[in-house]
Amino acid sequence: MHVSDGILSAPVLIAGFVGMGVIAAATMRNMDMEEIPKISVITAVFFIASLIKFPIGVTSIHLILNGLVGVVLGWRAFAAIMLGIILQAVLFGHGGVTVIGVNTVMLGGGALVAYMVWQLRHYFNFKKKEMVFGALAGMSATIVSGSFLALSLYTTGEEFLAMAKAALGAHIPIMLVEAAVIGVCADFLMRVKPDVLAGHRIKTGDS
Repeated sequence: MHVSDGILSAPVLIAGFVGMGVIAAATMRNMDMEEIPKISVITAVFFIASLIKFPIGVTSIHLILNGLVGVVLGWRAFAAIMLGIILQAVLFGHGGVTVIGVNTVMLGGGALVAYMVWQLRHYFNFKKKEMVFGALAGMSATIVSGSFLALSLYTTGEEFLAMAKAALGAHIPIMLVEAAVIGVCADFLMRVKPDVLAGHRIKTGDS
């Protein structure tokens, strides 16, 4: 789910870089050096997953996993996705340099929404809630990012409306796959390494 160079208008591209700067500054405040290894590992996962593309009609789809980034890194998810997108654009030309801001806001914003959805699990108490809210987080991230992609295309010009609808529709199956993958991952991590998950609260009796 990347926008390529040469598609979006200059105002949209500028707004993307401004938004990226503002959100990055807000989410990277007081970052501890001890967080860097964790961010690096998750950035690598995102980097690799989103490079594997499957063509569908006029667009292509791939695993996004920005929901998983949000579930694991919380507010730091935006920094990880920003780094991943910059490396993809510079090293492989994936997307492009001019759209780094838009792509970062699109995918990083989805990751932040996923984290907020993930945090809602603290208000519930039922079996497998981590799997349920992990799935909801993955689904929410895909919906938000897909909607931002469609909006970016539409605000560039009404002639892109058909492309925006096609791109959004193509990600419906990915939304379901993302929900399943992230739900399973969240449940697994909760059982074997719960402190890896963002916002984990240690309870009495936890090891």
